[in-house]
Amino acid sequence: MAQVSIIIPTFNEAASLERTLWQLTLLNPTVKEVIVVDGGSEDETVAIAKRVLESLNQEFDGQILFCDRCGRSIQMNYGASAATGDILCFLHADTWIPDDAAAVIQNTLAEPTVACGGFICLMAGSQTTRWGISLHNYLKTYYAPLVFKPHLFFKGLRLLFGDQVMFCRRCDFWDCGGFDEALPIMEDGDLCLRLVQKGRIALVNRIVQSSDRRVARWGSWKATAIYLYIGILWGIGVDANYLKQFYQDIR
Repeated sequence: MAQVSIIIPTFNEAASLERTLWQLTLLNPTVKEVIVVDGGSEDETVAIAKRVLESLNQEFDGQILFCDRCGRSIQMNYGASAATGDILCFLHADTWIPDDAAAVIQNTLAEPTVACGGFICLMAGSQTTRWGISLHNYLKTYYAPLVFKPHLFFKGLRLLFGDQVMFCRRCDFWDCGGFDEALPIMEDGDLCLRLVQKGRIALVNRIVQSSDRRVARWGSWKATAIYLYIGILWGIGVDANYLKQFYQDIR
């Protein structure tokens, strides 16, 4: 069975990382390794990662890498370059996956016509579950490529985002050039556009839970408007570096 490497990019993720790492101990089957790639955190992120990973070495190989440049695509490529598993799984520090996630990933990519996959993301916080935005994000996986890239939609393109826990074969990832390090956002959608040349993009019928911290800060209506605005402009070819101004980092 193909072995899975989980890569977690971090920057000031002390509030979320510990729970994410501890939940990985519940994975059955387990994964080959977990690689945390830090981009210069100024809080307790690195200390938490060291403490938790040191206690989990019997569960899987765990390591912390320090990247001299901060940026999700840069850090994820750096982690991917150190990974030894057959499959790369990119996990955000504020996202929690089910205990059979490794099996779901392995079974999905056991189908040769599938090049990449991701989960259905349910956004939630301590006080509420964001059903409306979660539904919109689910639908966007389908309608965005259908509207903007219909010729690729019928080849199997689905538009996945990072909080959907994207995964693909390591060989396909590097054949496609990995994440575009020049992109400050939408690096995940950009990778989907290249991976679809290798096979279908699959949305598996399973849930992962991601923090609603961005929606909580913006409010549901503003968040939905921003997501739509960024998605539409990116779909018609607007530079992601321009779009980044509307998508500030929130921890």
